[in-house]
Amino acid sequence: MRILVVEDDRKAARLVSKGLEEAGFIVDIAYTAEAGERKLKAVSYDVMVLDWLLPGTDGAAFCRDLRARAVSTRILMLTAKDSLEDRVAGLKAGADDYLTKPFAFAELLARLEALLRRSPLPRADVLQVGDLTLDLARHEVTRAGVRLKLTPREFAILETLMRRPGELLTRSALADQVCGGLDDSNLVDVHVCHLRKKIDQPPLDSLIQTVWGSGYRLGMPR
Repeated sequence: MRILVVEDDRKAARLVSKGLEEAGFIVDIAYTAEAGERKLKAVSYDVMVLDWLLPGTDGAAFCRDLRARAVSTRILMLTAKDSLEDRVAGLKAGADDYLTKPFAFAELLARLEALLRRSPLPRADVLQVGDLTLDLARHEVTRAGVRLKLTPREFAILETLMRRPGELLTRSALADQVCGGLDDSNLVDVHVCHLRKKIDQPPLDSLIQTVWGSGYRLGMPR
């Protein structure tokens, strides 16, 4: 299971991340809502632990914006605000649960496990761009009706590209899929090269486009 911690207190974020990793989760950290948004666009998370008091866009506003765009990631809101009105406001913003600071790590873990036991929110199981289809439930990819064999990392990169067709994705954003946030552009390039050889076989249209010096995008077929 993968969790995104959005918390501007770097020491607190590292402590929570360390505890969750010891509990068996894969954890990424963002220190602002804007950084959290970039990670959400690049990676599929099971739960986001979101601090209310963030610099710039605060957690409640970020949560409302995500729900307005039908982002289905489960959200656990953290905050020092402990009045009934504040708890209600956090839940109305779209949070699935609310935990006040300071808190015991055991309670945080229990609340996250409870969120993970809930039925998943609706999410498209099949992505399609032209004659390219990615089936998330079956973990299958086909191009022009022909099934393709992809590695897990190639599948993750292709899913990211297909969720945002026509949009430039930087190597850094794609690195979140390949190596858990390590900005390894060379590794991204290697995987994209292998992926392109599998899905862009002539005489089919070439879908994966290189934007030199920036990254890649999935072009719309002609």
